[in-house]
Amino acid sequence: MQEGKGEALARLIDALPPERREQVFTHTSWAPDRSSSYERLEFLGDSVLELAIARALYDRFPEASEGRLAKIRAHVVSRQSCAVVARDLGLGATLVARAQDIPEPELHRISLSRNVLAALLEAAIAAVYLEDGFEAAEPAIVDAFDGRIEYARTGHVDSKTELQEALARSGRAVQYNVLAVEGPPHERRFVCAALIDGVQLGVGRGSTKKAAEQEAAEQAMVALGALPSGDPEERAPAAS
Repeated sequence: MQEGKGEALARLIDALPPERREQVFTHTSWAPDRSSSYERLEFLGDSVLELAIARALYDRFPEASEGRLAKIRAHVVSRQSCAVVARDLGLGATLVARAQDIPEPELHRISLSRNVLAALLEAAIAAVYLEDGFEAAEPAIVDAFDGRIEYARTGHVDSKTELQEALARSGRAVQYNVLAVEGPPHERRFVCAALIDGVQLGVGRGSTKKAAEQEAAEQAMVALGALPSGDPEERAPAAS
């Protein structure tokens, strides 16, 4: 873990009881059944994360409109953002250390997957919430995501507009398709794809169709080279 980043959340994760940690760091490919993997925890952790970040943005930016807050939140809780925080916390390394009888190439691929890293983080957040409650989890989550909040506040968070403008320079356009709608009516999760010249270059997930499209657009920009593939903080403008 990088010094000063998410230390409080890291301590809470380290202090989880063995049975909780076991579920957090059990990938579906080696779980005896899917309910024993981190998937159920990931489902809960997604909601805990969104609430913690929404409250932080509401308090931190009293002059921001609802639309602006929604855009910042969508970027902060995106899978790319969650993967960055997961890397800061060393969750991928912990997953590797706990794996058994997994071929090295497959294990290496899993540990570097953005979706896996994001899922690990959300599962860990859910486990902390279940053990320690929201009152203890909330400040630790916000601290771990503080850099992501600042980047979203000062940077360009409208990936759809950025992608459209980048494509317009070469006379191309993007099309968004809904691949799936998951969950019950009151807890919908949308899966959307960004297609350019008929080729799927990005897939995003979110609690709204717009949020899923934003993440898909960001993935497509990386695939096109319109964005660097590294940590988005490396390209963040200086804070004003």
